[in-house]
Amino acid sequence: MGQDTARDWEFTDDRDHLVRTARRPSRPVAYLPTGAALHDHGIRPAGVFGSAHDDPAMPDPAKAGGLPLADLPYFGAGPALDLDALLAAEPDLVVALSYGGGQVYGIDPEAAKHLEEQVPLIVLDVGGGRSIAGIRDRLTALARSLGAAEQPEAEAELAASERRLTEAAAGPVRPRVLALSPAGPDSVHLARPFAWPDLAALSAFGVGLVDPAPGQGANWATTTWAEAAGLEPDLALVDVRSNAGPLGDALGPGVPTLPWNPELPPSAQEHTRFHTAVAAFLEAVQL
Repeated sequence: MGQDTARDWEFTDDRDHLVRTARRPSRPVAYLPTGAALHDHGIRPAGVFGSAHDDPAMPDPAKAGGLPLADLPYFGAGPALDLDALLAAEPDLVVALSYGGGQVYGIDPEAAKHLEEQVPLIVLDVGGGRSIAGIRDRLTALARSLGAAEQPEAEAELAASERRLTEAAAGPVRPRVLALSPAGPDSVHLARPFAWPDLAALSAFGVGLVDPAPGQGANWATTTWAEAAGLEPDLALVDVRSNAGPLGDALGPGVPTLPWNPELPPSAQEHTRFHTAVAAFLEAVQL
């Protein structure tokens, strides 16, 4: 747990590493959606970085939440991460993610090792069946340890959005909701709902997520657009990250869509917006 004082700060990350510093960090650098979540807590990062899927020169706005990207240093992505520029910004903490096993996501292993030798590194796990609430709570705990205030209004709005979503999903009409990421004109990645914390949460609230057929791929089932259309979705949640392809009319006419970010910043504000958008669609089809 973090300390309330500005001195003798410590935090145990999801690798079970206890990170200690003489003073509470005030210049964190973070993986882009994690930096966005910290910003929602009032902690402005000193810079952000992307993953190997991202443009090394430009941050993905879909992952950025409310971050003021025009005023924020971006240190590149994946193999193109500019360690010299990152270290020149004099961060006193780096916040990264892991999809399991403690391996740092978005930074090459050797670069991560070199970085951790010079700057304290916090790794938060978003894989391994972790719930959206659990991921959000861990980010909140980190933000609080860095001096963020409690957010009773944001928490109340989140709870209200969850109630609204649950009520909308319990209506007499239960649409089939398919989450996907366009891969190109001939193929599409269909999300396995329980591999993604935000989709698993929708299912827990009663939303009818379409689960693609078993097969290769722990997170995605890659198939043709014809097979995706054959699942007869009533709503498509479409990956809007920059590395996803365009949807076009590949699903055929008449299938409504909502934007979906598989790397949604783990904050109450972002989760409220996502739940509200899905609830609004479900309410509309009940009319």
